[in-house]
Amino acid sequence: MKVRDLIAGLCLAACTATAAAYPDRPIRIVLGFPAGGGADVVLRTVTPGLAEELGQPVIVDNRPGAGGNLGMDIVAKAAPDGYTLLMAAPGLATNASLYEHLPFDPAKDFTAIGMVSSVPNVLVVTPSLPFQSVAELIAYAKDHPGELNYASSGIGTSLHLAGALFERDAGVKLTHVPYRGGPAAINDVMSGQVQMMFSVLPLAVPQIKAGKLRALAVTGATRTSALPDVPTMIEAGLKGYTATTWNGLVAPAGTPAPIVNQLNAALQRVLDRPDVRKAFAGMGQDVVKDTPQEYDAMLKQETEKWQQVIKAAGIKAE
Repeated sequence: MKVRDLIAGLCLAACTATAAAYPDRPIRIVLGFPAGGGADVVLRTVTPGLAEELGQPVIVDNRPGAGGNLGMDIVAKAAPDGYTLLMAAPGLATNASLYEHLPFDPAKDFTAIGMVSSVPNVLVVTPSLPFQSVAELIAYAKDHPGELNYASSGIGTSLHLAGALFERDAGVKLTHVPYRGGPAAINDVMSGQVQMMFSVLPLAVPQIKAGKLRALAVTGATRTSALPDVPTMIEAGLKGYTATTWNGLVAPAGTPAPIVNQLNAALQRVLDRPDVRKAFAGMGQDVVKDTPQEYDAMLKQETEKWQQVIKAAGIKAE
């Protein structure tokens, strides 16, 4: 037997043994955002089921900071043994373009496990504005470049990038007004201090139904059950426009494929649970089930898409 074949056989045996024993202790899922936020609620909705499916405690470890970079760095440097995972957000696809120097490589330092959920944003305007459609808003913005302000939850956030994508695809110039978080931003849109914003659904839907905001379009590929009468941006005339906020699980690069597949299978079973689906529906979240390969392809597509948007708009994180 050749030495190379012997080494390969030993590696295969080691991986098989590791997968067979996995997991034999608690699993930690790092989240680069504070407790109580949207991603945190999504993660805590699936962790009890994951613990049952895997037969070990699943611990949420909130590590907020630097737009999610702190949490990503922790997982990128963790042992690739399936015991330290990351609840990823759009920053995994955008932060390499937003930050000049990252201590990790988002494209190389992680292994995709599977998507968890996705939620479209919704374009809302203050009700005092006369716009009843996206077309009317675009027409006004073209005649009054830079006059309309749009709020966001901060520079480089998915809500900011949704606005930048809108500017590019609609051929308009808006003025970005960043806030520290979505609630402060949406409050100023409701009061009329800022005219519009792209908001996550859970934050905006109650205000839309109360008449405090007017919804013009949602940013998913299809309409959402939370606002069935509101068209998509594509239906409103912007071909190919989508901008969703999503979450998924990834592991450190080099995590053995049997462990990745085991985690994906457990996740799929959890996402099929009626209680999880009901909870997600209540948050306006869409359950997303896919394979590690499909999630990896999605991450590559998102990275390329937003890299172009960020570069064209000259956006840099503070």
